Amino acid sequence: MKLASKVMLGVGGVLVLIQLIRPEQTNPPVTAAVVAPPEVMTLLKRSCWDCHSNETVWPWYAQVAPVSWLVTRDVNHGRKHLNFSEWQGYEEGRKLKKLKEVAEEVEEGEMPLAIYLPLHPEAKLTPAERTTLVEWAKAGSATGP
Repeated sequence: MKLASKVMLGVGGVLVLIQLIRPEQTNPPVTAAVVAPPEVMTLLKRSCWDCHSNETVWPWYAQVAPVSWLVTRDVNHGRKHLNFSEWQGYEEGRKLKKLKEVAEEVEEGEMPLAIYLPLHPEAKLTPAERTTLVEWAKAGSATGP
């Protein structure tokens, strides 16, 4: 057997074996969801919900290692940083801080993440949609949620 064939067989074996390492992909109960105007909720659900809520839609590729590890890590990180499913449970100061961060990151085009958009083109925000989210977040951070 040629070396190239052995290497390919080894790589294939590793790819099969790593499928056994499955990260836990959960959707905990929604305990205290954010309340926002309908147009804002539509944008949040379309562009933010998969990573920033307990209602993640786990796509097929999130079941295939090593991509599953990356997707699970990103969702867990997103939920830890900001979770709209637990929003009403946040203290007022934390809500204000998070709203300021939402405004900044959406305004600067940092959210949704560029790596997310190729497989989720519907999550891309138009300039008008970006403005709607930023204005909502700024209004909430200025007056309190």
